Amino acid sequence: MNTGENEQALRKILDMTRLISLVILLLHVYFEFYAAFREAGLTAGFTDKILSNIVQTGLFSSFSKPKWIALLFLVISLVGAKGRKDEKLKFIFAIRGFAIGFVLYIASEWITALGLSLFWSVTSYLLLTAAGYLLMLSWGTKLSRLITRTLDGKDIFNKLNETFPQEERYLENEFSINLPAKYHLKDKVRCSWINIINPFRGLMVLGTPGSGKSYFVIRHVITQHIAKGFTMFVYDFKFDDLSRIAYNSWLKHKDSYPVPPKFYVINFDDLSRSHRCNPLEPSGMTDITDAAESARTILMGLNREWIKKQGDFFVESPINFLTAVIWYLRKYKDGQFCTLPHVLELMQVDYDSLFTLLRNEKEIEVLINPFVTAYLNDVMEQLEGQIASAKIALARLSSPQLYYVLSGNDFTLDINNPADPKIVCMGNNPQKIQIYGAVLSLFVTRLVKQVNRKGMQKSSLVFDEFPTIYLNNMDSLIATARSNKVATCLGIQDFSQLRKDYGREQADVIMNITGNIIAGQVTGDTAKQLSERFGKIMQDRESLSINSNDTSISRSKQLESAIPASKIASLSSGEFVGMVADDPLSKIELKAFHCEIQNDHAAMQKEEAGFKEIEPVRKIDQGMIQRNYEQVKQDVQEIIQSEIEALLADPARAHLVVRK
Repeated sequence: MNTGENEQALRKILDMTRLISLVILLLHVYFEFYAAFREAGLTAGFTDKILSNIVQTGLFSSFSKPKWIALLFLVISLVGAKGRKDEKLKFIFAIRGFAIGFVLYIASEWITALGLSLFWSVTSYLLLTAAGYLLMLSWGTKLSRLITRTLDGKDIFNKLNETFPQEERYLENEFSINLPAKYHLKDKVRCSWINIINPFRGLMVLGTPGSGKSYFVIRHVITQHIAKGFTMFVYDFKFDDLSRIAYNSWLKHKDSYPVPPKFYVINFDDLSRSHRCNPLEPSGMTDITDAAESARTILMGLNREWIKKQGDFFVESPINFLTAVIWYLRKYKDGQFCTLPHVLELMQVDYDSLFTLLRNEKEIEVLINPFVTAYLNDVMEQLEGQIASAKIALARLSSPQLYYVLSGNDFTLDINNPADPKIVCMGNNPQKIQIYGAVLSLFVTRLVKQVNRKGMQKSSLVFDEFPTIYLNNMDSLIATARSNKVATCLGIQDFSQLRKDYGREQADVIMNITGNIIAGQVTGDTAKQLSERFGKIMQDRESLSINSNDTSISRSKQLESAIPASKIASLSSGEFVGMVADDPLSKIELKAFHCEIQNDHAAMQKEEAGFKEIEPVRKIDQGMIQRNYEQVKQDVQEIIQSEIEALLADPARAHLVVRK
């Protein structure tokens, strides 16, 4: 027991042992050099009698025997010694000092063989023996001051301790996305699978530029879902990176579909490789709420700051005005001119003509009356504040190229129609995000509205760089489209990017409602939130305690983050962390993962080298584009002229003509 009495008794025993060692050594010197002591008058009858008795024990039977016995007692006394611990003391220095003392202690015997005079022989022997003995005593005591117990410093970043078991089974179904991977479990590398068996609960792919979102994850979502018969929409931020992958996957697997899907591309830069599509197609707009949603989407896409100000008077007023214009064209001749280019041109006409037309439609009377009243009462400052912000923003879309794409009807947006399945790729241009992003936002909003219906074919919506477009109620799509077999994949660089473009509340909802998440290198708040989402695991902990008598290492187990934020911030390209969601039919116990996705780089390069380019849709020249642009303007003028003439010819409705 470590009590004070025991420690005191131990010290006395050690002191006595050391004293025995010293006494034996002194007796050895006295015996071997008795003649010198006698000449010096340092002998006595009493000591001689004691010495003669000790001689009879055989202790001095050889010259070295008492020295070795004295050394043995010295070592025993040193073994039990406890000195004050010194972190700076090195083991090699202590051993070196002890070894020098040992050599001097043993080598002193050679002095007697040198033939020196008795005085010098005794003096030299005593000095060397004493020096060796004292060095061994001094450095031997310091050995007890060494810190012999240390922490294991091999895993300085705690990598081995932060590993955990991951899913190694290959779980596949008709909807799944399966990514092969390798992970570390302690000091072993094991194979695993990322099994996204329920993509309808949403998939979010995060990672800073270069982390491998597209190369390691999104491209496999596209290829595997097309191989499994999904219809698909791909938002290709850097056209045509993902579109080429989708196109060649479609060429490879289109014959395996029950009804072979058609492939369409929307691209505003190369019109020869772009189909034409009207996002305001009349058959897809069943009531005025569709017009209101379209108006909100396009204005929010053009003015991202409005997203955070929804509900304000000068935000809602332009939206109501644009809703009225869209719904008017939807009702006029059963939507013959209901296209975004016609909406843009109609909004730019003078107020007299515009208000005359809009007052003629009863369904939008409640929307348009505040504007007409303000105009007739000459409250122009308020009116311009309400309307001009919309007109100025929409004027940026007035382009012959945009008009050409948006005024055609090569296909409709019901991509998961079992009778007419489609794979649609829409390309953006990073240099023209504000313009193209707003138009593509309208496409996506209308497409989602038509896709999220019952009885349709399974479909997959893939958004690369999702924050660059505005999709209102994205959280509702993820929450409700599961039962309609609509899988969504959102590519995001960082959560702060989503907050900036969508506002904190909506960004938080999108982040928290997504069931499957795969994250490459991210930093800051995103890394912290992900770390909390992945939870904690039991980890070993060690602590080193140093006091004057001893060192001690205490070991314990403690719940710590399975994947700390610092580790997420330092992931290499191709290395991902995340969590998958399961379903009742396929339970996954090990949902969290931290692994490196395994791509067969050589095979993928060979496959890409054999990719076919997306075929041109039609031959087109600048004259065709310009004629279409002028035709839209002429259509609007003809609508105004014919409607005003009809009102003036009808006395019952002539009062609707606005003149100021």
